[in-house]
Amino acid sequence: MVAGEGLDALQSSPFVRSSVAPLLILSGTGLSYVAGWTIGSRPLVPALNTLAAFPFLYLALRQGLVRRAIAFMLVWAAAMAVCATLLSYAAPFRAGRLFVNGAAYRHEMFAWVATGVGAESSPRLFLPSHAVHAALFTALSLLSGSLLSMPMGAILINYMGHFVGALAAQSAHPVLTGCLAWVPWSVIRILSYVLLGVVLAGPVLSRLGRFPFDLGAQARWLVLAGCGLLADVGLKAMLAPWWQRILKAVVGW
Repeated sequence: MVAGEGLDALQSSPFVRSSVAPLLILSGTGLSYVAGWTIGSRPLVPALNTLAAFPFLYLALRQGLVRRAIAFMLVWAAAMAVCATLLSYAAPFRAGRLFVNGAAYRHEMFAWVATGVGAESSPRLFLPSHAVHAALFTALSLLSGSLLSMPMGAILINYMGHFVGALAAQSAHPVLTGCLAWVPWSVIRILSYVLLGVVLAGPVLSRLGRFPFDLGAQARWLVLAGCGLLADVGLKAMLAPWWQRILKAVVGW
């Protein structure tokens, strides 16, 4: 009874609108990496990452604060990107074992940076994986209220951050490499996934939590997410070969 009353008070309070919530997301996300690193369980990391942010997504949507929910998830995504990058810079091989698909993605991207050969520079090769990821993320968001798509997003950010941090650890200019290796099309993709995850969580969470949510009224966010995913593909197709040469020169390979 006390716990239920506490949750009701939290939902009706200005807590979600305050500056405290983003700080809790940041600290909770950081602690999720500390716990995952300490325990050393690969599947536990994205689950702990999700636990740090999902309650804030739910509470913001429950109060009808869609923009606030988007802001929360952007803070969460940025926190994961920074944590995964820094951990991988500090201990590349251990992080590669900890993050799902970390080592495999690192090998693939290192080869691309060194040679220019790989899926990153070939739309014929990267388009199918992009389409599968987007379709799966969309379906998981709709079916689970984003409870299952958030771990998927965490996995993607973690292995991308692992590549960036590990590459910076190899570089003669680690800070510049860390900035450039977070390529603009990947950042746009993450932003698009955040929009999809927040808005598509609404129908299921509103039914479970018994609060109103009008998906049609949020269609502009879905359109923006779709445009972002198209921009991701277009920029990658145009810029990846040029960006690879820049990265190779900065790293010193």
